[in-house]
Amino acid sequence: MPNWGGGKKCGVCQKAVYFAEEVQCEGNSFHKSCFLCMVCKKNLDSTTVAVHGEEIYCKSCYGKKYGPKGYGYGQGAGTLSTDKGESLGIKYEEGQPHRPTNPNAARMAQKVGGSDGCPRCGQAVYAAEKVIGAGKSWHKSCFRCAKCGKSLESTTLADKDGEIYCKGCYAKNFGPKGFGFGQGAGALIHSQ
Repeated sequence: MPNWGGGKKCGVCQKAVYFAEEVQCEGNSFHKSCFLCMVCKKNLDSTTVAVHGEEIYCKSCYGKKYGPKGYGYGQGAGTLSTDKGESLGIKYEEGQPHRPTNPNAARMAQKVGGSDGCPRCGQAVYAAEKVIGAGKSWHKSCFRCAKCGKSLESTTLADKDGEIYCKGCYAKNFGPKGFGFGQGAGALIHSQ
C-alpha cells in the first residue's frame, strides 16, 4: 500500500508519523502521544528516555528491568530494594548473565586510564580514584603520611626520596635540628 504523504512509521503504533507530531529518538520516529514508557506509560522526553533495542522506557523502569540487581542497588542512600518490577508488568529473568557492551572494556580502561602506578601500593591508578601529589598519581586511600598515616592534601604534604609526609612528620624527621629550630614560635628543643 503506498504511503501517500505520510512520514516515517511510529516505533510504537506503526502508523505514519507526520512532521508536526514527530519525536525522534535513536533514529526512530514516534508520535508525541506514543512517546511513553513501555511499562509505566509516563510521557518521555530527551532527558528521561532510556532505549533498549526498539523499546523505550523511563529511566526508573529501565533501571528496574535491565539495571543491576542485588545488595547495594537500592532506591536511595542506605537502602536495599528487592522490587523486581512485577507490579509494573516487568518479567524478571533469572539467570541471564551480564554481557558488557565492550568485552575488552577492562583492557581498554587499563590502557587509557590506568597507565600510572601508585607509588605506595604499586596498583594501577584510575581517574576516579586519582590524587596527584609530589608529581605522581596516588590512590586516595594511599595518599597518607608515611610516618603517622594522616590523610594528606596536595597542599599539606612534603616529599622526600619518593615518599610523602605531613608537614609535622617531615619537620620532625628531616627538618633542621638544634638550638633555635623548635616546633613553634619561641620554642626550644635540645637535640643530642
